[in-house]
Amino acid sequence: MRNAGSISDTPRGCTAGQDAQLQLDALLAAGVQKRVVFADGTSGSETAIERPGMTKLLDYAETGDTVIVWRIDRPGRSLIDVLNSVELLRSRGIHVRSLSDGIDPTTSTGRLTLHMLAALAEHEGELIVERVNAGIAVTRESGTRFGRPPVNPDIIAEKLAVVTDARGRGRATAEAAALVGWSRATLYRHKPVPLKRS
Repeated sequence: MRNAGSISDTPRGCTAGQDAQLQLDALLAAGVQKRVVFADGTSGSETAIERPGMTKLLDYAETGDTVIVWRIDRPGRSLIDVLNSVELLRSRGIHVRSLSDGIDPTTSTGRLTLHMLAALAEHEGELIVERVNAGIAVTRESGTRFGRPPVNPDIIAEKLAVVTDARGRGRATAEAAALVGWSRATLYRHKPVPLKRS
């Protein structure tokens, strides 16, 4: 059970990084109790919200609490992830303070810094989209095709003939389509005339 000194005004901590001891020492010096320091490794590709340490922190922290981090980049794996994490905490009424960066969203300077980081994150996202689109364009110019491969009309006609014959022998639509490796939906996409459903 929590004692009276460990509720809303007690700082909470979240650390992640290669030098966990350095971060832990800094958090303890800032008044964070060791039992409420939630740690995550940096391996893996999941976002902060998917990591066990952040999940435990979110379960533990309450409105009015303060999450103290060693550096503002600790709560996420990318700038966008960090900002999403900070915004999630703030939306729950949880304050976030960064020791190394001096970022405190409860101050006007801290909020300005976060807004600047948000603008950079948006710019980073746009650059990623531009790089992906440029890569697709180069790939297309080299002759690579995207989407479904082109279909051979002769093969389609042969499969339709098999399905039509099977339907004429009393087979159900789905069963007849399965004979040529199609689903009912694929059959209806290729059929030249409406087929009676069964």
